Amino acid sequence: MFEVPLLIGGIARPASNGAVFERHSPFSGEVVSRVAAATLEDADAAVAAAQRAFPAWAALGPAERRSRLLEAARLMEARSDRFMAMAAETGATAGWYGFNVKLAANMLRDAAGMTTQIKGEVIPSDVPGSFAMALRQPCGVVLGIAPWNAPIILATRALAMPLACGNTVVLKASENSPAVHALIGEVLQASGLGDGVINVISNAPDDAAAIVERLIANPMVRRVNFTGSTHVGRIIGQLAARHLKPAILELGGKAPLLVLDDADLDQAVAASAFGAYFNQGQICMSTERLIVDERIADDFAARLARKVSTLRAGLPGEAVLGSLIDARAGERIMGLVQDALDKGAVLLAGGEIDGSVMQPVLLDRVTPEMRLYREESFGPVAVLLRGEGDEALLNLANDSEFGLSAAIFSRDVSRALALAQRVESGICHINGPTVHDEAPMPFGGVKSSGYGSFGSSASIDHFTQLRWVTVQNGSRHYPI
Repeated sequence: MFEVPLLIGGIARPASNGAVFERHSPFSGEVVSRVAAATLEDADAAVAAAQRAFPAWAALGPAERRSRLLEAARLMEARSDRFMAMAAETGATAGWYGFNVKLAANMLRDAAGMTTQIKGEVIPSDVPGSFAMALRQPCGVVLGIAPWNAPIILATRALAMPLACGNTVVLKASENSPAVHALIGEVLQASGLGDGVINVISNAPDDAAAIVERLIANPMVRRVNFTGSTHVGRIIGQLAARHLKPAILELGGKAPLLVLDDADLDQAVAASAFGAYFNQGQICMSTERLIVDERIADDFAARLARKVSTLRAGLPGEAVLGSLIDARAGERIMGLVQDALDKGAVLLAGGEIDGSVMQPVLLDRVTPEMRLYREESFGPVAVLLRGEGDEALLNLANDSEFGLSAAIFSRDVSRALALAQRVESGICHINGPTVHDEAPMPFGGVKSSGYGSFGSSASIDHFTQLRWVTVQNGSRHYPI
């Protein structure tokens, strides 16, 4: 069992009132983590510690910030085994957590490389003798709110570029993966960033709304970033707007994968299975809608059904797919599946469920009257939608409130590229899966999938303040 403290001002400490909560295994129900449950006063203390650390961290030269972030990347990889052992919190496979560590370390390295890329410009002025500049400077304290589904990647993303830009950070850990998020704080603290540069607080599930509202309302918090559901993202966005805090929101998705009539079906099937079922479909980019040209749909459906029948969910180490986050998630997802079946959908594969272990589901003949046509399942469920011709497939792809990731399979790349430019999504991959992330790439969505982009240079605008500074050389004429 993991004992999880708060990290405030460089000190690992209990909650101010000694409160704790427990995180249980989705498989066994056993206690995996005993976690400090922050109070409102602890939230205030974390922000105050970040504010005290800000001047020194912001004044640090870019080479030194780069060196410390590179050390954090090294230490994260050195603790890979500890991170993978914590997969029991969410029921994921150790391999998924190992991949998380690799990508998160690369995010820290990429952020380290960006410390020297935070630039301004000289702007010609009409005022005689005026030398005008636009400068990018750190904002102050950044609040990062991270989810549990890719816990190492998404928590690291919430803080890597803010730190590179010279800000200090308060990370609010997920109630479902608190030990992992605390270990990220431990790694960064050990890398020598300085006391208070990174602070991590965890909270009991029932206290989440109050803690988040308190953090966003704190006048010392200058920027907010959140990754999670669209429902919670709307709340975060409203709170941030009320307090005039810029926010980056990376929210839900219902990613379409378009299979054109000339696609390589073997490649499309492989990408579909990976994108739909990896990590039990609990990824914001997961492939939920397979939009296939009617002329090849039967062949594609048969091939994918055979592939899905080989994928099994179960205990990590015994199956390639792990667990849902909890049994309640399984009940919710099966409700969506049953609604579709009751309204005429055809089950091609899967559908068995035992607590938090759900076998991958493939449905055909899904129509707009079914909830699964529009609602994000966030589980191991993919639906097949049929259309004839590229325009019909494009219309189906865009018939969604979400717009995060998409993919198109075609042997004619120019044809696919023309369609990609019309798909309403922040990300689109041609002949690749919808689930794809790399540290330097701009990552963000449109419509109900949020706004703003994470990823190296794309983050600089969000996590710095653009300032206009002038120097007057010589005298200046005034009208009075």
